[in-house]
Amino acid sequence: MRIVHIITRLILGGAQENTLISCRLLAEREHDVTLITGPATGPEGALFNQTRGQKYRVITVDKLIRPICPLYDALSYRQIKKLLQSIKPDVVHTHSAKAGILGRFAAYSLKKGAAKGRPAVIHTIHGLAFHPYQSRWLNRFYIAVEKSAARRTDFFISVADAMTAQATAAGVGSQEKFVTAYSAVEEEDFLEPVGQGVKSEFRQRYGISEDAIVLVTIARLFMLKGHDYIIESARELSRRFEKVVWLFVGDGNLAEHYKQQIKQFGLAERIKFTGLLTPSQIPVAIQSSDILVHCSLREGLARALPQAMLCGKAVVSFDVDGAGEVVNEKTGRLIEPKNVEQLTKACAELIENKDLRDSLGRAGRESVKERFAPEKMVDTIEQVYQKVLQK
Repeated sequence: MRIVHIITRLILGGAQENTLISCRLLAEREHDVTLITGPATGPEGALFNQTRGQKYRVITVDKLIRPICPLYDALSYRQIKKLLQSIKPDVVHTHSAKAGILGRFAAYSLKKGAAKGRPAVIHTIHGLAFHPYQSRWLNRFYIAVEKSAARRTDFFISVADAMTAQATAAGVGSQEKFVTAYSAVEEEDFLEPVGQGVKSEFRQRYGISEDAIVLVTIARLFMLKGHDYIIESARELSRRFEKVVWLFVGDGNLAEHYKQQIKQFGLAERIKFTGLLTPSQIPVAIQSSDILVHCSLREGLARALPQAMLCGKAVVSFDVDGAGEVVNEKTGRLIEPKNVEQLTKACAELIENKDLRDSLGRAGRESVKERFAPEKMVDTIEQVYQKVLQK
């Protein structure tokens, strides 16, 4: 098949890593694959290095940016449509909000050719643009736009059952046009244990002692990612446990705000910041830690959860979106969003009990190994393409 994937930005992020895995494996299966993306600007880093030497092509649309900008959006739409007219794909597969809208409208608008009709239009829901933490009028706008795009979509792939439930409840698409394909993780990177020397070196880099218990959070330092709740719980836990350290992996526009807040609370020696780490460094960060804490308020299904579980680590997560599909009493602790008291209690339980951490970690690893395998995800994607094209 001739396949085009479209995503807004190739920043360091779950949707982007998912898309690159899809492009790589589809190309390795002898499909003709092109990836269209916008520039990766801002503090979130870029993944363009991972596209080098691969069997698929990458085309950058310079005006394709995340914020709504009528002029840039119109220019991007025209360029995407022109590229699709030139490539003549069998399948157009979109990701993320902006690229999902522009890409689907462009693909659906292509005139029927003599040999075949317009391409099949597929959209992966990594997360939804509408959510409880923004204004009602903005949610209405996003839902209206998504409904319109849904009428131009042949099939949806969700990264969690929760995304399907939320989309269909809002009237976006119909149940029979959805399938779940959990967002794949390059599993060998996380299953392969790193040596003690590597762990020691990683800890030394951030001034963390060998005997410290490390609670790691992997998320952009950005609104709704929940660092505020972790900092609040750390104020109490740091008083109760002398050898506990928190590690924030990532960067974002709230980095300086959090650093200042931590200084004011007297936690500068207890909460460490790594800044951006490359995807290849994430397994080392997790394996050098003891517990993963994830307090995002909206997330399709955070890849950090299965990544930590593959490393055999216990996890603590807010019960949002798809988190409950991987975190349960056998693999970690699922807690009420924004509930700092529950967060503190769950973290304390795991800090105090290494045997519990280890047993939860072992169970977590077994529970996610098959579900998050790259081949499994791409098998599902390929089956969706074939199903739609056969109609």
